Order: sequence, then structure tokens, then C-alpha cells
Amino acid sequence: MAMVSEFLTQLSFNIGANEPTYPTVVPVVDFNPDRDAARIETSIKTKGVDEQTIIEVLTKRTYSQRRDVAFAYEKKAKKDMISALKGALSGSLKTVILGLMNSTAEYDASVIRGSIKGAGTDEETLIEVLCSRSNDELVEIKKVYMELFKKDLEKDVAGDTSGNFAKLLLALVQTKRAAPSSIIDYEKIDDDARALFEAGIKMKGTDVPTWISIMSERSVPHLQKVFQRYKSYSPYDMQESIVKEVKGDLQKSFLVLVKCFENKQLYFANRLNEAMKSKGAKEQMVTRIIVSRCEVDLKKICSEYKTNFGESVQKTILEHTKGDYQKVLLSLCGPEE
Repeated sequence: MAMVSEFLTQLSFNIGANEPTYPTVVPVVDFNPDRDAARIETSIKTKGVDEQTIIEVLTKRTYSQRRDVAFAYEKKAKKDMISALKGALSGSLKTVILGLMNSTAEYDASVIRGSIKGAGTDEETLIEVLCSRSNDELVEIKKVYMELFKKDLEKDVAGDTSGNFAKLLLALVQTKRAAPSSIIDYEKIDDDARALFEAGIKMKGTDVPTWISIMSERSVPHLQKVFQRYKSYSPYDMQESIVKEVKGDLQKSFLVLVKCFENKQLYFANRLNEAMKSKGAKEQMVTRIIVSRCEVDLKKICSEYKTNFGESVQKTILEHTKGDYQKVLLSLCGPEE
């Protein structure tokens, strides 16, 4: 019966979605929000705080279930659960747990807002989020961004970036990407591949607007075929052409787009490896990837990680993190497969 429930859960994630999902965090079948709320309340009241129980409960529930626990907690304890968690937890564990109390779109919207508000812009984070999210995800992020911050995402991006870099990000935020089609248009694939070549390697300089238009408006399956066809025109593949043709943040953005079109989970696996093995592990990046992808495709990211780096994400976490932060990351990644 449990296997049937798990199958139905996975099936429900995929119905109507453009991209298949591979979550590590799935709905608990025997879910009782009142029981969970009582456990959380006891954990917070315990002298020294019972972080382990908080981790066990909140990392093994989906966002929807966590919200139900929060409602049950407020009804029982007469106080807001998020505020209680803020007061009870600290450090990296607090950052992860509070992140989990947001939907994926809310979390992404908050990350984007954090990368552009104040002095300076965190271009690396902005590029990672905007260039790796699907069209459907970006539609939801724009909506949530307005709800949370009463600001238009398009205007905020335009105000904090410039030049062709801004034009590319704005084209993505405008969410004009075509939906995948069951019909393969080989003529259009060839036209787009030739256009990318003629707008870049073939000419002196680069016709960036043409690159932006094709990469922001065509469906992902179509672009995957375009990049294959591109090799029949150019002596370089698409990623090599980008490196030769453009520089700076524009180059980084195009590269992230192409990497995600070709294999999004491999892109994130590489980012995790870079973050965890860099000197003084880039904790924010690790947290951002694991929290934002645990209900999307973290299982496949972990699989790509092991295939490409010869060890599991879980083993790398054990080697490069410690304490409650280590425990919460391991719990979100799930058992090693």
C-alpha cells in the first residue's frame, strides 16, 4: 500500500508539468499536523531546544504540510510558529528551517530580492536563479514577488542591471518561452542553429539580440535539438561559442542557460560541488540549492553528483559541514542511493 501511495504521489507531481520532478521531500502519508505541532512546541520549550526533532519533522514534510503544521501550532500555542522558530534557532540551521517555511516560489522571490536590494547587486545569485528556472517557475516567482514586496520584478531587475545583461534577464522575466510541443519542426531547428552561428562565430562581433531572442523564446526541447544542429555549422559547440563571443555577466548568464537546457541537474550538481569544496565552503549557495530544489529535482541532482564526482552528496556534506547544519542538509537530501 505504501508503494502505491508513493507512486501516486510521484505521479501527481508530474501531471501538467513541463518538466518532470525528482523531489527528495515528498508528502508524508500518515500526516497528522496536530501531532507534529505538539512535537514542535515541545521541542522549542525544551531547555536548550530540541533541534533534532525540529529537523526530523520539518525536513520530512512538504511545504503544504509544513503550513498545516504551522496553522495547527498557532491554534494550539496561540502564537506564530515561524516567530517561535526564529527565536529558538540560530545560525545556519535557522536559515535552512526558515527557508523551508516558504514555498519554492516564495523562497526564490526572496533570494532574488536579497540579491538586488541595497548597495550593489549579487549578480552570481541573480544569474543562478533567473537563468535556471523554468518558464512556469518564473511566472509563479513574478506573481509571488509582487505579493511579498509590492514591487514589479521586471522593474527591479531593470533598475539593478544594465546593457545586454539586463536585456537577457528581462527577456527571461517576461516569460515568453514557447511550451514544449510534440511536433518536431526540423526546419525551424535548422534556421535557429544557423541564426545562432551567423549572429556569433561567423561574423565580426556578436548580434546579441538574436541570441537573446532564440534562447529566451524557444522551448527547452527545441533548443536542445538546436544546439546539436549548431555543431554542423560551427567548429565550436554552443558553450565554447559563448566563451569566445561575449564576456562578463552576459557570458555567465548565457552559459547557465545552455547548461540548464542541456542538463539542469548536472548544472546544480556542479554548483554544489563548487560550493562545498571551495575554501571556506560557500554555505549560502549550498543552502540555496538544497532548500530551493528539495521539492523539485534534488534527487536527480544527487544522482548526477555521484555519477560525475565519484562520491555522494551525502558523503561530501559529512566531510565539509558539521553540527545541526550538517544534520538538516542530510535530512533534506534523503538517504544515499
